[in-house]
Amino acid sequence: MNFQEYRTLFEQIIEKEPAGNIPPYNNPDYLDYTRLNWSRMNRWMKTGKLSAALLDHLHTIDSPQQWIIITEPWCGDAAHNIPFLQMAGDANKLITVSYELRDAAPFRIDQYLTNGTKSIPKLIIRDAGGKDLGTWGPRPANCQVLYSRLKEEQAPFETVKVELQNWYNQNKGKDLQDELLQVLNAMAATA
Repeated sequence: MNFQEYRTLFEQIIEKEPAGNIPPYNNPDYLDYTRLNWSRMNRWMKTGKLSAALLDHLHTIDSPQQWIIITEPWCGDAAHNIPFLQMAGDANKLITVSYELRDAAPFRIDQYLTNGTKSIPKLIIRDAGGKDLGTWGPRPANCQVLYSRLKEEQAPFETVKVELQNWYNQNKGKDLQDELLQVLNAMAATA
């Protein structure tokens, strides 16, 4: 699905249309996470800015690429990262961005595990022939350090959510963009 189709699915879940009545969205907690994520994603789509360095590199891409983003609307990390990934993809007409749900066919996430887990969001960058060129995800490295520390400390889930939210709000997509630029530079160096 494309970004608009992903957004439509998101809205259907929030409005409790048929998609909002299937697991896990029939669980009030997941529905609440999804509503929060809708607000967060839309806020970043309005206020997020891409760095000049990332934009400059994106404009040098001269052959078609397919960016596949594996995600789920309930995922908090996705709400903060997808807007920047989508904006980056939109910066060059040779980049096609598509979305797949982690928990639905084709279950591509099984081929892109992070430390043995189905962590999302996951970006897969492919050439026009379907060859993998690079990947990114599920969260910026510094955010992962924070997450790992909180898990190690066995922090309550609510604390983890608030700490990660604060990190994303302060970072404003900077680390994600720096890391995406590193991935793109590495791809260019091996081309």
